Amino acid sequence: MDSVTLKSLCDMTYGLYIVSSRDGDRLNGQIVNTAFQVTAEPARIAVGINRKNLTHDYITRTGRYTLAALAQSAPMTFIGLFGFRSGRDTDKFAVAGHGKTASGLPVPKEHTLSVLEVLVEKTVELDTHTLFIGTIAGAEKIAEGEPLTYSYYHNVLKGKTQKNATTYNS
Repeated sequence: MDSVTLKSLCDMTYGLYIVSSRDGDRLNGQIVNTAFQVTAEPARIAVGINRKNLTHDYITRTGRYTLAALAQSAPMTFIGLFGFRSGRDTDKFAVAGHGKTASGLPVPKEHTLSVLEVLVEKTVELDTHTLFIGTIAGAEKIAEGEPLTYSYYHNVLKGKTQKNATTYNS
């Protein structure tokens, strides 16, 4: 990718979220920055998940996920747990405080402003990622505060981009 394209893409705004799902009793979640509302009526959300990630496998099997908006006050240790550790090696929700939706999906409670539960209606396969598009089945407001943006994560917290992220560029 040329430098002008890269710099232009860096001007796009993103938030940081935790996308979570489950497979039986096993829970997993990961940090994403590619999440957005695609329709208003009905309200639909889309998230981009790398096909190598465990969360991708869980969403594919269950057709459900939660999308948690992180607070700007989230510490790097919390972001690192969900952003740089694999659920294949670490039980992230054994470490982080959480609840569950009525359908049993994990809801991170720490450093979270709000959570949406999404039922997948459609998937779009891309080169390395799947776009999971679905309707909102439930919502919970957990705390007040400023949402964590990708710009704040990079410029203030000095965070790095994980190699499976949609915005990763070596």
